[in-house]
Amino acid sequence: MTNPTEETEDLAALRGDCARMAPHWPPAERLAVRPVPPALIHGVSVPPASARLLDATAEYGD
Repeated sequence: MTNPTEETEDLAALRGDCARMAPHWPPAERLAVRPVPPALIHGVSVPPASARLLDATAEYGD
């Protein structure tokens, strides 16, 4: 089990990094987006490493 203080400091550092980078990214232009029917979505694959990364991110929301 990790130390809660370490997690807080890591999350605080990540939030600080994001706040410093945000001014460098202009907002995207607003586009009209229509939903895509699920029947048209096929052939999507997720590499195992990406799936593990996404699975691990749930720890931050718990």
